[in-house]
Amino acid sequence: MKQLNKLILLLFSTSLFWSCNVEEAQLPVLGPVKVGENGENIPHQIPDFSFVNQYGDTISQADFENSIYVADFFFTSCPTICPVMKSQMIRVYEHFQDQPEVKILSHSIDPYHDSVSVLRDYAEALGVNDRKWQFVTGDQDAIYEIGEKSYMVTAAEDTVAAEETGGFIHSGAFILVDKKKQVRGLYDGTIEKDVNQLIRDIELLLKEDEE
Repeated sequence: MKQLNKLILLLFSTSLFWSCNVEEAQLPVLGPVKVGENGENIPHQIPDFSFVNQYGDTISQADFENSIYVADFFFTSCPTICPVMKSQMIRVYEHFQDQPEVKILSHSIDPYHDSVSVLRDYAEALGVNDRKWQFVTGDQDAIYEIGEKSYMVTAAEDTVAAEETGGFIHSGAFILVDKKKQVRGLYDGTIEKDVNQLIRDIELLLKEDEE
């Protein structure tokens, strides 16, 4: 009888440990929670947007319907962190090359210089010649606003240290967005270890969708 009780306790403990691990493995939903008219909590979501990509096409939330995507902010003449960020984002792009549900959205914070043709040349120089990775430009204020209020990262002009920064300051973050337009993670796009975690978390979201 004692042996049976020990076995039951062991199975219960193992089950509890597994349940805790599964719960811990789920990614949080980031951002401020709004309260609806009926008192319900409404998770933070990326709002609708409209930008123009490297092919001259208008891009909106509809293009990311039923997709997991990684967003970031950059500019093509960036002399500091952008080249490192893009070398790391290429890893994400190549890792999920055959996974159509995973996409990338890179916002230029210098729309006056980063025209459609400049963005297309930039994308092709990186080896990107499809619509899996969108490089977008548009109204500067709209880009700054969605960066700071929706993706919760820095995106702004820098007139103080323009010589060192190229005239702009922006976060080096990669932002993971799920199929519900919810932010599920922020990662330092200049650190390989953080990008490794991003890749693992994307795979986790893909598995969640299969369940």
